[in-house]
Amino acid sequence: MGHNLETRSLLDELKSFDRKGGLFDLGHPLLNRMAECFVKAAGIGAIQAVSREAYFTVTDGGDSSSFPPEITDSHKKHRFSELRGETNRSSIEALVKSTGKESLQWGLAAGMYSGITYGLKETRGVHDWKTSAMAGAITGAALALTFDDSSHEDIVQGAITGAAVSTAANLLTGIF
Repeated sequence: MGHNLETRSLLDELKSFDRKGGLFDLGHPLLNRMAECFVKAAGIGAIQAVSREAYFTVTDGGDSSSFPPEITDSHKKHRFSELRGETNRSSIEALVKSTGKESLQWGLAAGMYSGITYGLKETRGVHDWKTSAMAGAITGAALALTFDDSSHEDIVQGAITGAAVSTAANLLTGIF
């Protein structure tokens, strides 16, 4: 791997971030970790929101009879209400607003999970499945609170799902 800027590829640049300590240097490892996770997850959230809207635009424009009723019924519930598949200004503004909101939710969830995991690891002195379960449960419950109509059941379900997913990820880290 060369050190000359002209001979380095994009992949070499991305790999060098890990050796340098990440994308940010905010003065404390906790802040660096939270900011980096926020930015990465927010980008993923934006891509997911735009691709979902593109899918719904394509399926609404075509013949929906070829789709199973579960898909055609469920996508109407989750679709951004302001978007109609048109190319007018209000549709573009609604896409940007919806994408920004979803990016913020993904980023906050990732940053919060990362910060809680870091804090619990520093407090307990060990990073194990219990740390992951606690951080996942707290993050899942907090994420459920950001939904429009969150009920008690939604919050409990978010906590259980967050704990299960983060514990599974922690346990499977060593296997793969």
